[in-house]
Amino acid sequence: MDRLTSMAVFVKGVDLGSFAAAAAALDLSGPMVGKHVRFLEERLGVRLINRTTRRQSLTDFGRAYYERCRMVIAEAEAADALAADQLSEPRGKLRVIMPVHFGRRCVAPILLKLAQQHPMLELDLSFSDPIADLAEDGCGLAIRTGNLEDQAGVMARRVARQRMVVCASPSYLKRHGWPQQIEDLGRHQAIIYRRSGRVVQPWLFPRNGQPAVAVNPVGRLRLDDLDAIADAAAAGMGLAWLPYWLVRERIQTGALVPLLPDQPGFLYDVYALWLQTPHLPLKVRLAVDALAAALPRLMT
Repeated sequence: MDRLTSMAVFVKGVDLGSFAAAAAALDLSGPMVGKHVRFLEERLGVRLINRTTRRQSLTDFGRAYYERCRMVIAEAEAADALAADQLSEPRGKLRVIMPVHFGRRCVAPILLKLAQQHPMLELDLSFSDPIADLAEDGCGLAIRTGNLEDQAGVMARRVARQRMVVCASPSYLKRHGWPQQIEDLGRHQAIIYRRSGRVVQPWLFPRNGQPAVAVNPVGRLRLDDLDAIADAAAAGMGLAWLPYWLVRERIQTGALVPLLPDQPGFLYDVYALWLQTPHLPLKVRLAVDALAAALPRLMT
């Protein structure tokens, strides 16, 4: 077996906490992961992992060896990335995790265009609203919106800002009237975004030099799908607070009407996140640059 490959498998198994997780991340069978670790142990003449019927744990030497292997793998990946940069052609698999609607409507088309331009680039796109762990999911890039928590070893770049808008259908406004200011929203029925049993976020409205005004809307409809909320609003079921890019076409066709025109829309930051490495792979850098160039045009 190739020693560097076995070291990489060993590191992945330790990072993810099990051979099974490493096998899934590396597209290997469980027994093959075990063979790579045994190859290292036999070559070194030292046990790396204590094995019992219930669990596996690193030996003291295994822990020290893991730290060294991690540095070796990082340097090898940096060397490969440097070579790719010299070739000026991104290649290999890039796994990207992104929110479902924003990813499908805004992010994926940009990345697919990038893949068309670079035939050696492989894309593995995953659409998921829960926050992803970049290391655990074997992900090269993650796209997230809103405030970010500090994460050790994770780099972030803001690539766009999505504007929120309150909207309703002409039929709803004809029956219930137009809200003229933020304080009027409490007298209207709202269609509320709720995920995992809780309201995701109050409706926010910026104020110059002051914290945003938070409105907790009242409504009998609670949905966990933004497109379904837009459809319900277009059907006259109430007011909705949604990203402008999501309702732009409905507004252009007259199915929805934007409200509070004098009130600036709240801006949610959109970030690209990746694991900190000695040398940023070309495929990640090009993907982030492409998103930063194209996404802002889709937000207006």
